[in-house]
Amino acid sequence: MKPNPDRHYNIPIEATLDVIGGKWKALILCHLTYGAKRTGELQRVIPNITRKMLTQHLRELEEDGVIIRTVYNQVPPKVVYELSGLGESLKPIIDIMCEWGDRYIQGALWTKSSS
Repeated sequence: MKPNPDRHYNIPIEATLDVIGGKWKALILCHLTYGAKRTGELQRVIPNITRKMLTQHLRELEEDGVIIRTVYNQVPPKVVYELSGLGESLKPIIDIMCEWGDRYIQGALWTKSSS
């Protein structure tokens, strides 16, 4: 999938933040790095996200080509989300963000000059 030609970015990080930025998208992607998930599974592991926001962000991530939505023809319908090849390419970024967050939480990034 190619970027939307109507979007214009001044610097490359704008494109990255456009695709994975915001409060919820990175969390969704982080959970999908562990494997495909159904909507309800994502709702359980991200309990503070509303169903509406989850659905909206899943649609946006799908439109950007970062995730794949698979609908299984059964009753009740089964919908599964997983990372696309493009989404897989975000894993190193997500891993680094998680590592940084862990170090931040543990206080390992604080120095005397940071206080």
